[in-house]
Amino acid sequence: CLWALMLTAHFVAAQTNELAATNKCTVPVPRTDEKGTNRFLELNRRVKENAGQARLIFVGDSITQGWEGNGKQVWDKYYAHRNALNLGIGSDHTQHVLWRLDHGNLDGLHPKVAVVLIGVNNAPDETNTPRMLLEGVAAVVSKLREKLPETKILLLGIFPFREDFNPQRAKVLQVNQALHKLDDGKWVHFLDFGHIFLARDGRIPKEIMRDFLHPSPYGYQLWAEAMEPKLAELLRDAATKP
Repeated sequence: CLWALMLTAHFVAAQTNELAATNKCTVPVPRTDEKGTNRFLELNRRVKENAGQARLIFVGDSITQGWEGNGKQVWDKYYAHRNALNLGIGSDHTQHVLWRLDHGNLDGLHPKVAVVLIGVNNAPDETNTPRMLLEGVAAVVSKLREKLPETKILLLGIFPFREDFNPQRAKVLQVNQALHKLDDGKWVHFLDFGHIFLARDGRIPKEIMRDFLHPSPYGYQLWAEAMEPKLAELLRDAATKP
């Protein structure tokens, strides 16, 4: 009986240690809320319709989805003629993106470039360390490389958020520094231009991010202009003039 109790305790301890070692930012998880689920299904429909046409895809959360809102006019100028496809879902974490990339969001796609911006929703969670966040973003990149081996990835540094200096912003800066190391100069290219959203005193102006997280139309214009030279290079087409 004592032996059985010791064995059970050992088993429980092993399970606990295993769970503690698991990085939740890297474990694929589906969205269960109605809004997230409906958007996921809508994206799968769009992917099916554009499978043979999309040359450029954007993978991310609400900041990426916002190209259909505040960023629509900028999108029409810079990306519509490139047969771009928006794969952003509001409130997504890295783990949600990992799940949907395996469940239809990439089926039949063969884009030349995938623009990736993800991780800002993981950052405020105090249980997510910078290393966990880094591994979550890296897992998304690895998944895209696995599913789209002929697609070049333009990985963006996580944008600054909240009006003034704060610990979460500092966490993101640490992660962005490490994300540079994912740049291999061939298939994965890292681009960090978060500073363009800041004023000289370090604050984020409302004119650029209305809620200090989501870009305004002007914020999306800044994003497009900052990204355009590298994006045009990867797509091997003419850069759109600002």
